[in-house]
Amino acid sequence: MPQTTKKVNFMIHDDIRMEFERLVPPGERSRVVNEALRKELLSIKRKRLTEKLMKFRARTTLPTKEIVDAVKKDRNRVLPS
Repeated sequence: MPQTTKKVNFMIHDDIRMEFERLVPPGERSRVVNEALRKELLSIKRKRLTEKLMKFRARTTLPTKEIVDAVKKDRNRVLPS
């Protein structure tokens, strides 16, 4: 399925804009921004999940190994398409 795109409007600091324009050619800017946002969003999700796991860990008596094994098993599951 082809990905759709949408033009968005947001503000960035002048120093970042100038370096971005200096380093990234016009034809590659959308790709670079998309990749950077994708990485940052993944980082945010991981931090939030880690916080949830740490809170859960503080309330449970399960051994750490059992929790780690369950997380690994869930990561390897096949999602329905």
